[in-house]
Amino acid sequence: MPTRPIHYCAGLAAALLAGLGTAPPAHATGWHVVRPGESIQQAVDAASPGDGIQLLAGTYRGSVQVTTPNLTIRGAGRATVISPSDGQADQACAAAGHGLCVSGTAATLLSGVRIEALTVQGFKKNGIAATMTDRLQVRGVLARNNGQQGISQERSIRATVVGNEARDNGQAGVFLANAVNEEGGAIDTQGTVISGNRLTGNRIGVVVRRARELTVEQNSVSGNCGGIFLVGDEGSPKAGSLTVRQNHVFANNQYCPPNPRLDYIQGTGILLTGVEDTEVTGNRVEDNNGASSMSGGIVLFRSVVGTPNTRISVQDNVALRNGPADLADRDPAGTGNSFAGNTCRVSEPSGHC
Repeated sequence: MPTRPIHYCAGLAAALLAGLGTAPPAHATGWHVVRPGESIQQAVDAASPGDGIQLLAGTYRGSVQVTTPNLTIRGAGRATVISPSDGQADQACAAAGHGLCVSGTAATLLSGVRIEALTVQGFKKNGIAATMTDRLQVRGVLARNNGQQGISQERSIRATVVGNEARDNGQAGVFLANAVNEEGGAIDTQGTVISGNRLTGNRIGVVVRRARELTVEQNSVSGNCGGIFLVGDEGSPKAGSLTVRQNHVFANNQYCPPNPRLDYIQGTGILLTGVEDTEVTGNRVEDNNGASSMSGGIVLFRSVVGTPNTRISVQDNVALRNGPADLADRDPAGTGNSFAGNTCRVSEPSGHC
């Protein structure tokens, strides 16, 4: 296969974390400076749409609830740390166990919020929890040691999750779904992009569940139990129209125990289950090894609810030293799936390399 350069953005997260916090938000109409020991929530509550909130370096205790559109919360990089606090039982975000909540409603999506250049760590559930948002931007954030997702988004559209680092979270580093606790068809994200993030030490690096029209590109995903999971179900519309390209997915070999729905996870690079019309192209998938039913480099897997993968294109990837196979089609009900132009050594069934 002809070789071509593949550019990964592992350094983008560090650059954004170092540089975004050097000046107040240029696009903000007014801005508020918050110092350690002061309340971020009070500044958020006092802000008007279009304002910016500049957090100086230091530790801030307590969850933050954002319901103001076009608001920017910007830190000074990793040195700006949001962590849990006791005594916030009357605050919805804290009561839910999240760190920073960005929340709209079904009637009015919360639009234009930016979260930039800060650390959110140690929360019981999600570091950043976004629901019902439009054009949310999360850039240069370090989300670590949160009990569930590092950066989570539900029922939201047109998001940009770029240049972040998510590590050592209990579930996914970056999680995007229609809804966690409800059934229903896939949401059309209208072009959400997950790009240039560094994801390590999580259960799964990136999870896209019940979503459409979304791109996962140029991420560095390593040291998790699984790398990138695209998950659909029997709902309509079906999950799909996804693009996974130019990611470096390597050595995701930690062990995560089984649950009532899934086998244990270990050594999975990119997994597709129950999705349609999706392209997996130009990725470098290396050294993912395990003995789980989902283990391998790029794996088409049978859905737990019986929904087949349909019209999946796995093309022009480099998949090497993955076990038990570099490319694996383990979805006997799948139709219209193709493998072409890939560099690999072992495939299931043979002939896909």
